[in-house]
Amino acid sequence: MRRHAMLSAVLPCLLLCALVSSPIAAEKRVITEQDLFRFVWIADPQISPDGSRVAYVRVHVNDKKEGYETEIWMVPTRGGEPVRLTGGPRDGGPRWSPDGSRLVFTRSIDKDGQPQPPQLYVLPMGGGEAWPLTSLPKGAGAPAWSPDGKSVAFLSNTTDEDIAKAEKKKDAAPGDSERESDVRIVTLAIYRQDNEGYAEPKRHSHIWTVAVPARSGDKVVPKPITSGPFDEGSPTWSHDGTQICFNADRSLEPYYELPTVTLYAVPASGGEVRSVVSMDGIVGPFRFDPGGRQVAFIGGVTRPAHSYDQPRLYVSDAAPGSRPKVVAPDLDRDVGSDIIGDQHAPRGGGDETLVWTADGRSVVVAVSDHGTANLRRFDLKSGRAQMVTTGNQEVSAWTATPDGSRIVVLVSTPTDLADLYLVGGDGKLTRLTRVNQELFSELKLSEPEEVEYSSFDGKKMQAWVQKPPDFDPRKKYPLILDIHGGPHAAYGYNFFHEFQSMAARGYVVLYPNPRGSTTYGQEFGNIIQYRYPGDDAKDLLAGVDDLIRRGYVDEHRLGVTGGSGGGILTSWLIGHSNRFAAAVSQRSISDWSAWWYAADFTLFQPTWFKGAPWEQADDYRARSPLSYVKDIKTPLMLIEGEADYRTPPATGGEEMFRALKYLRRPVVMVRFPGESHELSRSGAPWHRVERLQHIINWFDIHLQGKELHLYDIPGSEAPPKSAADPGSPAGGARSSLE
Repeated sequence: MRRHAMLSAVLPCLLLCALVSSPIAAEKRVITEQDLFRFVWIADPQISPDGSRVAYVRVHVNDKKEGYETEIWMVPTRGGEPVRLTGGPRDGGPRWSPDGSRLVFTRSIDKDGQPQPPQLYVLPMGGGEAWPLTSLPKGAGAPAWSPDGKSVAFLSNTTDEDIAKAEKKKDAAPGDSERESDVRIVTLAIYRQDNEGYAEPKRHSHIWTVAVPARSGDKVVPKPITSGPFDEGSPTWSHDGTQICFNADRSLEPYYELPTVTLYAVPASGGEVRSVVSMDGIVGPFRFDPGGRQVAFIGGVTRPAHSYDQPRLYVSDAAPGSRPKVVAPDLDRDVGSDIIGDQHAPRGGGDETLVWTADGRSVVVAVSDHGTANLRRFDLKSGRAQMVTTGNQEVSAWTATPDGSRIVVLVSTPTDLADLYLVGGDGKLTRLTRVNQELFSELKLSEPEEVEYSSFDGKKMQAWVQKPPDFDPRKKYPLILDIHGGPHAAYGYNFFHEFQSMAARGYVVLYPNPRGSTTYGQEFGNIIQYRYPGDDAKDLLAGVDDLIRRGYVDEHRLGVTGGSGGGILTSWLIGHSNRFAAAVSQRSISDWSAWWYAADFTLFQPTWFKGAPWEQADDYRARSPLSYVKDIKTPLMLIEGEADYRTPPATGGEEMFRALKYLRRPVVMVRFPGESHELSRSGAPWHRVERLQHIINWFDIHLQGKELHLYDIPGSEAPPKSAADPGSPAGGARSSLE
């Protein structure tokens, strides 16, 4: 009794102290660029066959902030805490066995301090450690279980020569190794790929199979099923397990024709490859119906040549010679999840998904529409679609049981990084994970406002306005116009760290979808063919004018930035207008002719230009931002990834920088070693943070008058004032990068 009385007296005091000191009661703070280090991402969710559990890849920044670690986790669909299944640091691609008793996944281990090619591992779900299933010299990926659960098909670019070399190396004496030439012989027009590196023309991604033993100690030998000078896509087993299906472009030099991807099948034991479905275009992600008689896929017609080909849902009989037909031909929207963002899971993996219902009458697939991505169920006979999920959100990935009766989605919104949700029969979402709850409970985030405005020719444009968390409509704010790349892509309702960070630093951020953007139909997307950049730039300026008329934007403090296609439009705008007080052009193209020769893909077909640079010289010149460099007066920052093969620096920032220096205009170039075109999305975490800091620093200097000397020419800085000078803060000004 006495103990109880003492607790009764003390408890109110403890509660009062807890309320005062609790993080929940503490005032929230604005987001910063460095919060990226604490982000957690989810990727590649996979529901168990019975629908009771979801395995997924969990991605986070490593301790050195130089890269990412990936582990496999699992969460029950009935609710409960997620559990970690593997220890990482580079585990991915989980796939359930048909009976749900095992997972196969990929794992890359370190050897002599270096990551090795990923191999397949098997994890018993009843308990026990994961054990390796393959040990091929060049690794293995994209695993798929056979229907009977006895074998796994996968991809590997290992050759017989690789295996022979590996065996020879085992028997060699220490230090006894032959030197391999590092000279590259290039015979193909496409010989390197951004974020992948240089191609190895004699090495191709082929389908293999391997038996899965009951115990870890049993030795198995993988078997190659396909061969030849072509790459195959991820394997899928036929309903009866006798065939393995894949899509591929089996052309030695595909850039000489408009794109064509065909669905093929090969006997599971190996043999002749035959065509299953072909069309004048691309057969993309596919799935067979429960009986194996039909196949549904996401694809697109590529004839005649367009710069943008809208992805649609098709269905076809699974028999040679069958012609696919479009499901819902009147639906003028993108099938698939196609909302651009800077917070999709880096290095997380995963593929586009579609699934049949158990009765074989309907297919569920994602559809992107006006900045949203949600699931719809299509009736194959009528073409009518029913919404499975709804709302202003992005379903970036999803998974379903084989009969489609239970669905889990990965959902992001403008104020929430993606988490997993179970979809109810009525479309209601039940949250399964909260991987960023601790961090986001500290942050003061603002919900963007959707706006619509008319462009110069009356076309309606959709855009969003991200305002500072403490926005006051009576004030006038500096504006940053942020332009997406592509150009065939779309902003929408997902979490964008860049916009939230800019708003937290006192900016109004406008991010529109000008003509050429996806999710608005084929005509809207393809209207910029042979006219890019051009009218889309007018759409962007119309959006700026619309915000100025709303009264809270200072028209004398306008900034503009964008990456890739957005970088092109940034450089274009400041070459045609002096309205902007500062600009940051990222990973851009300055001279179309130079880029035509150097990019990691070709423009041999009349998609963006009607011919080669020497055939259409005037058009290339007229559409190149560099042609208008003499008119650029706007202070410009150029951001380049030094390993960018998509928009090589020599055809973009380097040209613009040298020209502006010749003209004695205010310009600086910021270069990121080792970074590809993916810098802002999956680059090294430190570099992603520094990139954002540099962008905001540049705008802070030119739009808010902040005194930063990071970008001064060495030797030109004014001498720092003495700390004793009463007019100077002790220690002088410091940048946010220091």
